[in-house]
Amino acid sequence: MAYLSLAALQLELCVEDNLSLIEKEIDLVKKRFPWIQMVVLPELCTFGPSPDLAVKMPGEVERCFREAAKKNDIWLIPGSIFERDGHDIYNTAPVINPGGEVVARYRKQYPFLPYEKGVAAGDKFVVFDIPGAGRIGLIICYDQWFPETVRTLAWMGAEAVICPTLTNTIDREVELSIARSNAATNQLYFLNLNSAGRLAVGRSIFVGPDGQVIHQAGVGREVITVEMDFTHVRRVRERGLHGLCQTLKSFRDHKVEFPPYLNSQADPGAFGELGALEVPGRQEDSSPVGKSDDKADL
Repeated sequence: MAYLSLAALQLELCVEDNLSLIEKEIDLVKKRFPWIQMVVLPELCTFGPSPDLAVKMPGEVERCFREAAKKNDIWLIPGSIFERDGHDIYNTAPVINPGGEVVARYRKQYPFLPYEKGVAAGDKFVVFDIPGAGRIGLIICYDQWFPETVRTLAWMGAEAVICPTLTNTIDREVELSIARSNAATNQLYFLNLNSAGRLAVGRSIFVGPDGQVIHQAGVGREVITVEMDFTHVRRVRERGLHGLCQTLKSFRDHKVEFPPYLNSQADPGAFGELGALEVPGRQEDSSPVGKSDDKADL
């Protein structure tokens, strides 16, 4: 058996410096659940969604999280933080092992444009191995809306994907469906972890490799403790969903070349007619001023 026990912290956070609160929450969850091997936090949970608060990596903030991981003997993904690198700012999630070492940093590939302004896009995929358990991939929030990101991680061997998120808009219901789709079509565990309180709307979700919702959180503070069985992932991939869909094998064996991926920049196809990526303008009323609808008087 190859297990990994995980605590996902859906915290009620403010749009300000939450570092000391997060450090206390990490200590508390390990004290309460000493068997936990990994702790995960949501996107931009430390300082909120302002790029003006970007920090250097490595740096003092990351050092605090490294100490927390080593002190509690856990793997730690402290959500993401805006990272300043020269003139660029990235939305970056570090991965820290129980020895306090940063083993990877993932930069969000799809900033939430046109709203997440001034944030550069990363261009590298990240997977990392948990000895004795399995391989985990990492994406951030809006990345999940692009199925190519999770499929690439599955191709790289990921058996679980962790997706720290900051969603405070009305499309959360759609994201819950996307989480289930990403899990089922790639036959892996999928954790989408959101904040609560003033920062976001909660409703985190953890899905198994057969598409089953293992847990869906409410809208308030919640400590989600789950266990991933990587042997189950391997069995689903070998035998199919309930002995049925062997999705990754079919994708591997089918020789079709998908046109959108061959030369999308040179030939965008119908996508070229969509216009610029920009904030929608106000929809003005096209009715003549002062003209009434006759039916309204009936």
